[in-house]
Amino acid sequence: MKIVKGKGIQTWLKQYPLLNKLISTEEVFWLNPNLKKFEAASLTSPLTFEDVRDAEERLKRFTPYIAKVFPETRKTNGIIESPLVRIPSMKQSMEKHSQQPIAGELLLKCDSHLPISGSIKARGGIYEVLKHTEELALQHQLLTVSDDYSILDSDLFRTFFSKYSIAVGSTGNLGLSIGIMSAKLGFKVTVHMSADAKQWKKDLLRSKNVTVIEYEEDYSKAVEEGRIQANADPSCYFVDDENSHDLFLGYAVAASRLKKQLEDLEIKVDENHPLFVYLPCGVGGGPGGIAFGLKLVFQDHVHCFFAEPTHSPCMLLGLMTGLHDQIAVQDIGIDNITDADGLAVGRPSGFVGNIIEPFLSGSYTISDEQLYQLLKELVDTEGIYLEPSALAGMIGPIKLRKEGTDYLKRHNFAEMMSNGTHIVWGTGGNMVPKEMMMQYYQKGLDLSV
Repeated sequence: MKIVKGKGIQTWLKQYPLLNKLISTEEVFWLNPNLKKFEAASLTSPLTFEDVRDAEERLKRFTPYIAKVFPETRKTNGIIESPLVRIPSMKQSMEKHSQQPIAGELLLKCDSHLPISGSIKARGGIYEVLKHTEELALQHQLLTVSDDYSILDSDLFRTFFSKYSIAVGSTGNLGLSIGIMSAKLGFKVTVHMSADAKQWKKDLLRSKNVTVIEYEEDYSKAVEEGRIQANADPSCYFVDDENSHDLFLGYAVAASRLKKQLEDLEIKVDENHPLFVYLPCGVGGGPGGIAFGLKLVFQDHVHCFFAEPTHSPCMLLGLMTGLHDQIAVQDIGIDNITDADGLAVGRPSGFVGNIIEPFLSGSYTISDEQLYQLLKELVDTEGIYLEPSALAGMIGPIKLRKEGTDYLKRHNFAEMMSNGTHIVWGTGGNMVPKEMMMQYYQKGLDLSV
C-alpha cells in the first residue's frame, strides 16, 4: 500500500478506523461529520440558486429543438424528464428480506427511463452540450436567445457545427448522452471509454457516427487521455466529468422538477415530513448536482445519501479523509473492479467533493451481489428493469434504519419517520439490450437461491 500525503496506511487507519472495513470491501455506512445547516453551507458554495435557474431557462430555450429531433420527447414538449413512481411491493419485499420496517413511503425516480440516452447522464451531459452549442451559435451570430431553437435542425447549422468537435471520457452512460446529442447537432464526437464500459454502449455510439477510443485502464485514464487529446485541438471542446460546473448545474435542475412531481402526488416535504434521497455515485457529478439542487429547493428538510460499490468507494474515501481527489481507492489497496460499470471510478471529483461536503448527510457501500439481487427483486415486484449500478440506492432506507440511528436521533426523527418519504434514484437501464438485461436478472436469481 502507498504512502498517501506523507502518511503510511497504518496512520490513516488509526485516524479513520472505518477504513479497515473499506479496505476489506465490506459494506459500510458513514455519516458525514461535516454536514452543516443549509444556511451555513450555502455561504461557502461557489454555485447559487441563480446559476441553477439560468441552466433551467437555457434548457427551456432548447425544448422546441429537442421535441423536433427526438420524437420521444414530444409528449413532454421537449422537456427531458423521468417519472417518479411509488414502489409499494418492492418496499414490502425489502422489509421482509431485511426484517426491518421502512417507515414512510418508498418511491423510485426513474432516470433509467429518461428519453434520448436512458440514464441520469441525459441531464448533465445533454445540458453541457446544449450550452456549448448555444455559445457557439450566439458568438457567430447565427442565433439569438429570442429565436425558436428548432431552427438548429437544419443543414446550415449541422454544417457549421461539423467544423467543431466534442470529446469526453466515460465508463458508458455519460458517453452515450454526449455522443448522441452532439452527433445529432452535427459535431464530430469522440468518446474515450474505460475498460469496464459495456460493449453494447460502444456499439451503439459507433452506430451514431461517434468515434470510440477504448482503454485497458479505468475511468481516470480515459478522462486523462481524452483531456490531453482535446487540449491539442483548438476546435475541440472537452466535457470534463471531474471538474465541470455545467454538468453539475444540468443535474441540479432535476430538483425543481422533482418538487412539482411531489406536489402532484400530494407528498409534503417540510420539518414534519422529511425527505430522504439515495443516489448512486461514481465520480460524483450526477449525484452531487442533484443533491445540491435538492438542498437549494428543500434546504434542511432533505437528507441526501450517496451509494457506491464496495470495490469503488471513491467519493466516500475522499470525503471521509478530507483528501477528495488527492486519494484513490487503489492507494489503499482496493481494485476498483465492479459490475456496476457506471460507478467504477477510483478517484472522485475534487470539485464535486468540496461543493457537496457541507450538504451531504452520508454515504454507504453495497456489494455487486446485492445489486443483482435487488435488480431481480425489482423486476419481480414492480416489473421495472434497471442496470446493476442503478440499484445502489435501493437499500438506502434499510441501511439508514439499521446503521443510521445516531443520525435519526440527532434530527429527532423517531416520531416523524412514518410521515417521511424515501426516494431511490434509479440512474440507468432503459437502453440495456434485452438479452443482457435477462442475464442480469438470471444472475440475481442465482444469487437469491
